[in-house]
Amino acid sequence: MNCSWVKYAINEINADAQRSADTHLIRLMLPAFPGINLYLKDESTHPTGSLKHRLARSLFLYGLCNGWIKEGTTIIEASSGSTAVSEAWFARLLGLPFIAVMPYCTAKRKIEQIEFYGGRCHFVDSACEIYAESERLAKELNGHYMDQFTFAERATDWRGNNNIADSIFRQMKNEPHPVPDYIVMSAGTGGTSATIGRYIRCQGYGTQLMVVDPENSVFLDYWQQRDASLSSTTGSKIEGIGRPRVEPSFIADVVDEMLRVPDAASVATAQWLETQIGRKVGASTGTNMWGALQLAARMRDEGRRGSIVTLLCDSGERYLETYYNPQWVAANIGNIDPWRAKISSLTA
Repeated sequence: MNCSWVKYAINEINADAQRSADTHLIRLMLPAFPGINLYLKDESTHPTGSLKHRLARSLFLYGLCNGWIKEGTTIIEASSGSTAVSEAWFARLLGLPFIAVMPYCTAKRKIEQIEFYGGRCHFVDSACEIYAESERLAKELNGHYMDQFTFAERATDWRGNNNIADSIFRQMKNEPHPVPDYIVMSAGTGGTSATIGRYIRCQGYGTQLMVVDPENSVFLDYWQQRDASLSSTTGSKIEGIGRPRVEPSFIADVVDEMLRVPDAASVATAQWLETQIGRKVGASTGTNMWGALQLAARMRDEGRRGSIVTLLCDSGERYLETYYNPQWVAANIGNIDPWRAKISSLTA
């Protein structure tokens, strides 16, 4: 093992972290919820444009420090897009080949970004095939399969060290209700919800963690039943979240509450959010925001005051051909007008 190269690679990643500022915490002004403040942790401002930049950094450090990534190692990842975009960026930083294994239906903009950073996309027919194909490629090329779905929850230091939970609570300290009543998070790998849930318990906060789950995902069913063999033959239509199998990084016992969110509600809420903050967001952010609005309505009905924090996972500019294309939405998601009406009623 070339220790000098590994030392160089770790230093490059740490130097990049020092060049990156923290992401913004945006407060939404919604008069319909008096005394209840809603916040968006804007992860779209990372260099690679999404929450997955944090995960990619952690996975590379984890692989380097474990001796799995060496000079010249081909990096392989099973990803529907955002994680692969971020990993391609870090692979280019270190001069390593990168291959993303993904379904053919992945958003064109994400594919273009992976290729822009020098990565290569390897397509499969179904989201269920990405795991085995990634393992096969890693064996064939003597590469390293990053396996975000297994290692996401252990690659990040959940105790603190400026992880996303630590950042949220530091940024909230001067707000009217500095300790959030709820943090709302959707799950892809499950790594971020695991980090947030563990951090809340480690620090002794009374914050509740709600995980919102899209259609065709087994996370909510697993949370209720604890059957790790659950699977679905259909992948999620909300890119980046929801899984057809129970991923090892999803830690059910740190989740206080889960909510199933219809795909049409996710898309309608993402489009509504643009009218509130002046820019487009991805549909996973719509899923998060739908959950946050349900909790805000619950608190309002109960006469409670407090704060709710959720995540803006990535920019909607990646989805102009899908979630912001009326023809695509009609053909793939269905009629979202009833959900627009529900949002209008909820926030009136």
